[in-house]
Amino acid sequence: MKILVDENIPRATAALLREEGHDVADVRGTADQGLIDAELWKMAQQEGRLVITTDKGFSQYRREAHHGILIVRLRQPNRNRIHESVMRAIRDFQGQAWHGMLVVMRDRARSVSRTPREETEHDG
Repeated sequence: MKILVDENIPRATAALLREEGHDVADVRGTADQGLIDAELWKMAQQEGRLVITTDKGFSQYRREAHHGILIVRLRQPNRNRIHESVMRAIRDFQGQAWHGMLVVMRDRARSVSRTPREETEHDG
């Protein structure tokens, strides 16, 4: 799966996702570091990537055709808890299941919503 991890996702998470065979783009340490959300979103969509972030602002894109959005929203986040939430979500929703899906991982629950199918069919 193609994934873009936002700067607020632990490096260890990006590394483990790569070890598991995913194509992970991490903007840290690149010319794209510090891009505004709209530019990160545009990059992720052009490259066909699931966006993983703790930034709830990405939920504004949920009604657009997209390749998936995973937002981690914990009351007391730390690297370990964010990592665990991301990995649980990735394992729960494999591959193409992410297309058009927004998942918000919280402390004790998660919410899932999908872009209506007719809006995403043209993306193939």
